[in-house]
Amino acid sequence: MTFILKTPEKLIFRTDMNYSLLNAVRRSVEEISTLAIEDVEIFKNDSALYDEVLAHRLGLIPLKTDSKMNSKTSVELKLKKSGPCTVYSGDFKGDVNIPFKEIPLTILGNEQEIEITATAVMGNGLYHTKYVPGLIYYRNLFEIKTGNVKIDSIVQQQKGVIAPEKKGTKWICDLNDAQADEIKSLDVEAIQESKEMLLFVESFGLLDAEKILIKAGEQLQKNLDLFEASVK
Repeated sequence: MTFILKTPEKLIFRTDMNYSLLNAVRRSVEEISTLAIEDVEIFKNDSALYDEVLAHRLGLIPLKTDSKMNSKTSVELKLKKSGPCTVYSGDFKGDVNIPFKEIPLTILGNEQEIEITATAVMGNGLYHTKYVPGLIYYRNLFEIKTGNVKIDSIVQQQKGVIAPEKKGTKWICDLNDAQADEIKSLDVEAIQESKEMLLFVESFGLLDAEKILIKAGEQLQKNLDLFEASVK
């Protein structure tokens, strides 16, 4: 495993894990517990948005999930504002970190007001998509035979996640679909998928990318343990 990029927002690394394991990890993201707004009390809403539409928007605001939070966690957030103004996610006050404070929620005109109390609780993506902390996806690297001037030129000009690497008589590289199709049109036998994969983890802000990967692995292990116990 070789890390290519490691930030709180995004994680990219090379791995030789197989499709089955990668896909199982990818699907386990939906079972990670995170914090999101579940209940909304709207005391006043003079904006153009219906209460139901506004409540839906509030549920999609990313809230930072702390390691100390559990199934009993309940956090209250309050918002009160008068127009004319734009109401943003950062206008909510409460004991929780809102990583993206400039998400527009609605617009208030002159003398219009809004007053909301929202309650955030823990849940997972099997219950509602708003709890999904991010995305995990992957793709193959390619092995390309060297020796063809046109093919070598395509490989050397590619701008993938990794720079082309020459190993013996082959290139190891990251191509987009158009480049792969172009090489196939020149010599279909010159290109094949490598056993190496690129794994991407992208955070929506609820958890850091590395934490998403770790928790997805932990959740997969729990599911495997439950399966093993059920067949004994």
